[in-house]
Amino acid sequence: METEKPISQLEPPPDEAVLTPEPPRYRGLRGAFMGDQGLRAGWSVAIFILLSLLFLRTLALVASAIFGNHHLASTDSFSPFRAIVGEVVQALAFLCAGALVALIERRRVVDYNLTGPRRFVHFLSGLVVGFASVSALVGALAWGGWIHFGPVTLSGAQIFTYAALWAVAFLMTGLGEEGSFRCFLQFTITRGVNFWWALGTVGIICLDLLLMGKGNGIWGVYVAALLGLAPCLWLHLKKAEGSNFWQAAWVTSTLFGYVHTGNGGENWIGIFAAAAIGFVFCVSIRLTGSAWWAIGCHAAWDWSESYFYGTADSGVVAQGHYLSTSPAGNVLWSGGADGPEGSLLVLGILVLLLAALIVIYGRRKPAPAVQTTELAAG
Repeated sequence: METEKPISQLEPPPDEAVLTPEPPRYRGLRGAFMGDQGLRAGWSVAIFILLSLLFLRTLALVASAIFGNHHLASTDSFSPFRAIVGEVVQALAFLCAGALVALIERRRVVDYNLTGPRRFVHFLSGLVVGFASVSALVGALAWGGWIHFGPVTLSGAQIFTYAALWAVAFLMTGLGEEGSFRCFLQFTITRGVNFWWALGTVGIICLDLLLMGKGNGIWGVYVAALLGLAPCLWLHLKKAEGSNFWQAAWVTSTLFGYVHTGNGGENWIGIFAAAAIGFVFCVSIRLTGSAWWAIGCHAAWDWSESYFYGTADSGVVAQGHYLSTSPAGNVLWSGGADGPEGSLLVLGILVLLLAALIVIYGRRKPAPAVQTTELAAG
């Protein structure tokens, strides 16, 4: 006599088998707003930008009312107080905007490239690599005679006080800028982009610079946009898996360079370097599974440059820096008023940084990326 199987081992009939539900297909006016993954990516980005501008304006007014407009608007020096207030306002504005869009999309804020394994370890690794990268750049400049060191400007408790204050300021910078570009925008554009939309977006960015004729180092944006064209087109023609991630990286990196053209002391090398390091940070997301390495590297890079070595950053020298330096020789190599980021040597450092990422994390399974795009499906 055959032993009766337990209920848990019984196979369901074919008509009762569990089937993966197909995503809803929206048509008509609703289809213009909703896709397979909820609210279409373009609308999410538009809402995020509008909310960010609203919160930036509101929080800036609140900060001016609390601390006084005179202290925040002064351009005499780049002080840690001004930096902390400004970066906290920016980070909070992006966080509030992202949280509201996440609520609309029925996601969590951490879903925007903030989950993943070993987040704290990746953050610490980013801190170490960021400091090491700037140290290598400054060392190369000193070896070539393109930067000269002056006396130490701080002593005693001031060293630790300013180090902590600038650490807070640049941690906020890392959280704010990476939270907006490599977290929300990279994640959202990835789920909704294809090559033609990426090309159109990058084209609009370049056209804006061309028609408005303003900004510093705008040729750096053009170079970044041009360098991304051929690889993204090749991925599109090959119908490569995960190509939408790299198309999104092309958009966000070009945009990252674009927003830096508003800085007063930039040259085209510094702008291109900003776009290039934006791409490196996108690669780190692909390899580590989150933006935490990028956040740590970004914060440590700015801290090392502005506080520890006391170099100019986009033409601005921070108040309360530890070491003191001054550029010397050919501007192409020294970076001139822009600082080390405006030197041709920064491009070599970025290549080494990218190579280090690939060597350290490239053997591991890449982080999953969205494989279908709403724009293509819609």
